[in-house]
Amino acid sequence: PSCEPDSPPGEIVGGREARPHSRPYMAYLIIRHREKIFSCGGFLVSENFVLTAAHCNGDKITVHLGTHNISKQERSRQEIPARAKIPHPQYDKETFNNDIMLLQLDRRVTLNTWVKTIPLPRANERVQPGAVCSTAGWGRILSWLAWTPDTLREVDMEVLEDDACQTYRHYNASTMLCAGDPRKGKDSAEGDSGGPLVCKRTVQGIVSWGPPTPPGVYTRVSTFVPWIEKMMKKLQP
Repeated sequence: PSCEPDSPPGEIVGGREARPHSRPYMAYLIIRHREKIFSCGGFLVSENFVLTAAHCNGDKITVHLGTHNISKQERSRQEIPARAKIPHPQYDKETFNNDIMLLQLDRRVTLNTWVKTIPLPRANERVQPGAVCSTAGWGRILSWLAWTPDTLREVDMEVLEDDACQTYRHYNASTMLCAGDPRKGKDSAEGDSGGPLVCKRTVQGIVSWGPPTPPGVYTRVSTFVPWIEKMMKKLQP
């Protein structure tokens, strides 16, 4: 099988439906790009900033927060357009290196039971291999099924040694993190792109790319914390 990052991942494979609103930092992004419309995940890091993957960029992005079932009219939902899209200046769409993007929201969100921020890690903090983390999204459930679920799904997965992903030609241990269990078939996939890899209530990764079977590759958030903080400060009114 090809191990090239030509297929952004996205579906939660081998997971379960999340308890409604148990992950109040989750964002559902609707992206319009030229004639196409697609979706990604993301997560709220401050009252007016959401983080996602750079490969989720498009002409127009609408951010939905406080949502569980995307096909229902939920009272808890806040729908806010992205005012500014800041993909990492060194993002490489061939290798998916530096696959991270900050979205400045058009207005501040109302923080409440359904909408909350998630803490960033310390700059350059390393997640230990063997740590059990989780990811969530509205992407496909089985790699071969084009159908996507309406409700948020989640899956637990283990952070692996970088060696487990070194077979992928474009894997870069300083900007990427390797996770998922090849034996258990648990992974994220298309539609979950941009969603968080959460370890002990802190976001350590962003769903980035990988082959159809685990392990998957996540953007290593701690590497980018200085950049994220600098950009948020610069744009903060």
